[in-house]
Amino acid sequence: MINAVLIAYDGSKQAEKAFEFGLEMASKYGAQVIVLSIVRPPEPPVNVELQAVLESATEHYQELFKELKAKAAAYEVEPQFEVRAGHPAEQIVHCAEQQGIDVIVMGHRGESFLQRWLLGSVAKRVLSYAHCTVVVVR
Repeated sequence: MINAVLIAYDGSKQAEKAFEFGLEMASKYGAQVIVLSIVRPPEPPVNVELQAVLESATEHYQELFKELKAKAAAYEVEPQFEVRAGHPAEQIVHCAEQQGIDVIVMGHRGESFLQRWLLGSVAKRVLSYAHCTVVVVR
């Protein structure tokens, strides 16, 4: 049974597809939905810079989340939205473990060449380390 779905969201077209897929799944099973966006900290991490980056990214994602809330309403799903800082794969797996997630839904790759390379790597890592089912949407 699927009670909780985690959707990894970075704003890319693949993430949009994953979001739609995750909503359909959650609607079908009456599952809770958590939408998680990850901010990569600056290298090397400096506390002041990290706080500024996190605040800026949170503002950016809050705007995107407004649109996602409207889409979710059509599926009669009320997702919980969260922004975390860290390595994307680690944060996705950690959040899934913390929240008792049954299924992680994520896009295959991001928009830019760097994002495509990084997210391809992220998807592989999540598939390797997640305690639950992982659906990678193309």
